[in-house]
Amino acid sequence: MTQHISRLAHSAARRHFVLGACASAAALAFTAVGFGFPSFIAQALAAESNPPPAGLEGFLLLSQKLTGRASFDRVLAQRVYDALSKADSQFVANVAQLNTWLASHGGVPSDTVTQALQADTPALAVTVGAIMRAWYLGLVGDAPRVSVVAYERALMFDPVADVLTIPSYCRDVPFYWTQKPPGAATS
Repeated sequence: MTQHISRLAHSAARRHFVLGACASAAALAFTAVGFGFPSFIAQALAAESNPPPAGLEGFLLLSQKLTGRASFDRVLAQRVYDALSKADSQFVANVAQLNTWLASHGGVPSDTVTQALQADTPALAVTVGAIMRAWYLGLVGDAPRVSVVAYERALMFDPVADVLTIPSYCRDVPFYWTQKPPGAATS
């Protein structure tokens, strides 16, 4: 009987060990891929202990998060950063705030950043829009003071780069594409 109780105790201890090991492995797996409560705490603590870089480096970090691109041409990035800084006196401070905000929100998907910021801090949402406009359209500022900071390297051309030649000049008179081609049937 003593041997039977000893075997049951050993079996229970082994079961507790296996369950603990599985729970630890699951927690580690969820933390490693960015799921669950432990990773959110780790990201928040990392954001507090490691402030995001400032200046151009901070802008590049933010641009990578917003666009999903791994890298940018540094000359173009400097041009975009300088133009945005000149157009908005709060731009540099807003970039730092946006990097901090993104770090503390556990990697909010970039397509929801503007929507999430609209309610709390509309000025930061405007900055996100200005950054995306600069990278994708190559434009900074509002009419009548719009600066073209990129054209052929604007990100709007990337999705169609394999099939579309970037037009480098106007092929006809202004608004030529609104006229029916010669020989087209009139209605």
